Amino acid sequence: MGRKDHIIVDNILQLGPLVMAGDRLLAVILMTGFVVVIDRLSGRGSRPFVPVGPMALAVGILAARLAFVAAHASSFSSDWWSALAVWQGGFIAWPGFVAAAVIVAWRLPPPTRPKGLATVGMFAAMWYVASALLQPEPQQMPDLPTLTRLDGTEVPTEKFRGRPHVVNLWATWCPPCRRELPMLAEAAERAEVPILLLNQGEGADTVRAYLQENAIASDWVFLDKASELSNRLNSRALPTTLFVDGAGQIVATHMGEISHAALMAQVREIEGDARSINGR
Repeated sequence: MGRKDHIIVDNILQLGPLVMAGDRLLAVILMTGFVVVIDRLSGRGSRPFVPVGPMALAVGILAARLAFVAAHASSFSSDWWSALAVWQGGFIAWPGFVAAAVIVAWRLPPPTRPKGLATVGMFAAMWYVASALLQPEPQQMPDLPTLTRLDGTEVPTEKFRGRPHVVNLWATWCPPCRRELPMLAEAAERAEVPILLLNQGEGADTVRAYLQENAIASDWVFLDKASELSNRLNSRALPTTLFVDGAGQIVATHMGEISHAALMAQVREIEGDARSINGR
């Protein structure tokens, strides 16, 4: 692996200590704008005022989440409570917009109903266009640092060349890392695609003590004591999960805590890409 140049992880905004994925910031902006416009159409300031905007937004979010859970039911079947962890991401947009349109058609006064439905369509179009523009182009994965196990043995990185794999950057001091790590370690034990849990900046004693205290398997945990990969990615956001295809390109990046459903959905994507490339 001779690539030494630094890259920038796309679709992630870093403003000092504030780090946010671009698509999540886009969603916040559009949801705020949607509520403001719909509430104006519903006659804010009149009596009685009906908060159609927040109602449509809440029902839309619920519908988008339920659609995602239904589409990935097998991933949630062992832990249905994780369906409530909406901060991990996992939504299908179009059912949300349909549900919001139903609420708008039901609750807005007839004179403003066409404008309300047009507003839903406008914000749906803005979401799909803007999210497509924010979708990062695949980038070549930089060299992996030397993979060191907790016992000090090294694993050659050449074994992952030409294979799809997942790299998760984490640390024991990071709360969302701690929440997702047990699930990731368990998934790494079962997945055909290698899932490398690469600790950033900590020593073996610290990591070993944490894993033992929380009964987390260490088979796929590796040390990056100097945070070399974070430096090569120009990213300080933890946790970050990178999905690398068989051509060695980063085809998807998830910043923040990831759900089992989102993890496995993306794993299936890079598995499928590898099969199509190999003609299988």
